[in-house]
Amino acid sequence: MQRRNSSNKTIVIKIGGSTLGSHDTTLDDLVTLQKKGIVPVVVHGGGSKITEWLKKMGVSTNFVRGMRVTDAATLEVVIAVLAGLVNKELVAAIVSRGGQAIGLSGADGGLIQGKIENPELGYVGKVVKVNAEPVKAILSAGYLPVIAPGGLKVSGRDSDPVMLLNINGDAVASEIAGALKTERLIFLTDVPGVRDSEGKFLPRLSASEAKEMIASGVIQGGMIPKVEACLSALSRVPSTQIVDGRTAGALLAAIEKENVGTRIEP
Repeated sequence: MQRRNSSNKTIVIKIGGSTLGSHDTTLDDLVTLQKKGIVPVVVHGGGSKITEWLKKMGVSTNFVRGMRVTDAATLEVVIAVLAGLVNKELVAAIVSRGGQAIGLSGADGGLIQGKIENPELGYVGKVVKVNAEPVKAILSAGYLPVIAPGGLKVSGRDSDPVMLLNINGDAVASEIAGALKTERLIFLTDVPGVRDSEGKFLPRLSASEAKEMIASGVIQGGMIPKVEACLSALSRVPSTQIVDGRTAGALLAAIEKENVGTRIEP
């Protein structure tokens, strides 16, 4: 396996579970990028698969303001599905296409460390520290890291034996991109990008414009955490982008600077 040098361009790509359908080319695009020397770091979601398995296991699901309440039983399913099934399916799919990938979770090597932000949500965490060394080691060996969100719970004074946390994948992608100081952060989702109050697609937003659109309620729902993740990364990442991952060739088009999706930049 050929090792990568530090001059290679690294891009963090967050793949939402809803973008991996029968018509998208995301996995093929990742392999193409890797072979071109553009080093992708993938963070993936899997909310729908988690809900499916919670039903199979007979574990009830509750949401508070759009966030999944995660008790101990739910946490076991979340980690098993994301770090196990979804992660390994993605790795297998990439390798079968001729790519070189290694899967890991936010807990591996203490990559993602968090603390409980809102006790009402249970074991849902906010990132407080990133140890990027495991990712750097995988990259230096020439492999594509495929990262399942979640992470280690920072030790506190309580006697709770639970060591893991459910952490939002958008936030994880943003924090990893910042820690690696990557060239770009791209979110592949199931909408074309950000729209204004009249529904018009916006190819580019400044950070201040994006903040104002969140405050005014123009940006809402599931787009909020993605835009907030972009904003959070901008202090260390020069360019962020939200792209419709359902479209064939969308990722390659975004990398080649075609006018796709919405760019959010300082």
